[in-house]
Amino acid sequence: MITIKQNTTLVGVSELRKGIEKILEKAQKGLVIIEKRHKPAAVLMSGEEYENIQNILETAEDIVLGFIARKRFKGSKDKDYIDIENLLK
Repeated sequence: MITIKQNTTLVGVSELRKGIEKILEKAQKGLVIIEKRHKPAAVLMSGEEYENIQNILETAEDIVLGFIARKRFKGSKDKDYIDIENLLK
C-alpha cells in the first residue's frame, strides 16, 4: 500500500485480498486505486464520496440539457409545436 497523495492510496490486487478491512478504512478517508499488473483496474471510495460525485454529474447534465433546450427553443417556430387540443383528439 502506497500513499500517492494526501487522500489517495495505491494498492495491488494481492494486497487487497490480504487486507480488505484496512483498505476499506482507507477508502472511507479518500480514494484507493487498485492496481492489477501495475495498471489501475478500479477505484474504491466511500459511499458519501460516490453520492457527491453522482450529484455533481446530475447537476452538470441538467445544465447541459438546459443549454440544449434553450438553443432548440430559440431556433423553433410556432409550427414546430402541436396545439394541446389537437394532441388530445
